[in-house]
Amino acid sequence: MRSAAFILLVCLLSVHVKGLVISSRGRCHCMDAGVKFIPPKQIEKIEVYSPSQSCPHMEIIATLKENGEQKCLNPESKFAKNFIKNAQKQKRSLG
Repeated sequence: MRSAAFILLVCLLSVHVKGLVISSRGRCHCMDAGVKFIPPKQIEKIEVYSPSQSCPHMEIIATLKENGEQKCLNPESKFAKNFIKNAQKQKRSLG
């Protein structure tokens, strides 16, 4: 019975930390693929990190307005792809 309770606790904790940012130097910031969508009104800023020697994955980290929490966005999600596309258009029109 204790092992079932432990497994349930581990599952609940793993669901809670999905999409959270971890800070470690020389490694990827995101623990997993990240969330697929964050309402744009909740986003204060977005940082995009290209693949590098220390992290082979593109990472998109959104900082939330309400509490400053950082969440990883899944770069393969439709929301993230549209965001990158729109940011590139804006950059071209300004430069």
